Amino acid sequence: MTVNVRIAPSPTGNLHIGTARTALFNWLFARHHGGQFILRIEDTDLERSKKEYETNIIEGLQWLGLDWDNEHIIRQTERLPVYRAYLERLLESGSAFWREYSDEEKADMERDGRTARDRVIALTPPTDSEREIAFDDVIRGRVAVRAQHVGQVVLAKDLDTPLYNFAVVVDDLDMEITHVIRGEDHISNTPKQLLIYEALQATPPVFAHLPLILGPDRSKMSKRHGATNIADYQTDYLPEALVSFMGQLGYTYDAELLDMRAMAEQFDLSRVHTSGAVFDQQKLNWTNAQYLKRLPSETFKVLIGKPDLPDAAVPLMTERLERLTDIAQFSYFWEEPEYEGALLAWKDDALETTRGALELCAQLAESGELTQAALDAAAADRFAGKKGSIYWPLRVALSGRQNSAGPLDIAAVIGPEQVRTRIANALKKLV
Repeated sequence: MTVNVRIAPSPTGNLHIGTARTALFNWLFARHHGGQFILRIEDTDLERSKKEYETNIIEGLQWLGLDWDNEHIIRQTERLPVYRAYLERLLESGSAFWREYSDEEKADMERDGRTARDRVIALTPPTDSEREIAFDDVIRGRVAVRAQHVGQVVLAKDLDTPLYNFAVVVDDLDMEITHVIRGEDHISNTPKQLLIYEALQATPPVFAHLPLILGPDRSKMSKRHGATNIADYQTDYLPEALVSFMGQLGYTYDAELLDMRAMAEQFDLSRVHTSGAVFDQQKLNWTNAQYLKRLPSETFKVLIGKPDLPDAAVPLMTERLERLTDIAQFSYFWEEPEYEGALLAWKDDALETTRGALELCAQLAESGELTQAALDAAAADRFAGKKGSIYWPLRVALSGRQNSAGPLDIAAVIGPEQVRTRIANALKKLV
């Protein structure tokens, strides 16, 4: 059997982290089986669908590297004649009917702020309301519900306005989707869709419902837990890091860091967890840090917009960097820092002690002898063995920060001239 899966976002909002994770799992499953991964835009909600959301979704999937196999993106609004033909077929066979709304129902619609309609197209209900509508979920096992609990299945507002459950079934049939892999919040839709498949005398696909992504409080991931829009991650994280992190949300691999191809080799739907996957921001930051360390120097420098930065600076940055927007904390590598003079003093050192330390550093820099051995010897001879009294003011003079790369490492990157200039400017701050 050729495996065909799809990701079918609605352009009623930006690409959500949950949708992206679902897209990734579909992609992994397709690639594991040598199948097709199809992108379909479900844009029949004309009031809420917006082109900018569609663009955001497409660009987000591309940034993540989730390449789809259909040559042209499929949009439901371009398939309205197809849905109409299926609706007419169901009406003719008696499997669907025009359901007339009563005056009371129309009044309720208006009271709820909905457009009152005279009638809709609904699925003819099963004759046996006690019968079970069941399916075997690859992840969750058998799921069953009685027909009477499904409720009436409305297919369309009219022949040219299909509703979600009906359009999804028609699309999945036409595109020969073999496996529907989606979030567990869609489980309630599945019995309705199974009844539609039955009415169309068609075999349904295999279903697999993924666990939801949860916030730290174990409620559904939302904006109050942090960013949910994939675009918000693009300024902070590498796509391969976010993909590796998302791949572990609801699945356990044999390594913490895997690229997409390696994940696809291991991927097995039956091994997806059933419990919700907690979004751990610290784990994401750690994952990103590991991928930043792996970047070639030239790639990293271009990424941060500093192509002329000395290569020696790169490991000093990547060993401390978790998010790309934190790059500003390393600005001392390319520009003279700004800081208050009071920061130069180590603990309770007197002003003259700090001045003496900087003057000594200036002399060592001038003679080309600013080394660890020289600084350690000076600390022993002149500062009662307190290395902080000399290393601290030098660090601040070169970086302007309490936390930075080592001062001698910074000196090696910025060069002797800048070292002398920054120490001289530091001495001017000691008033």
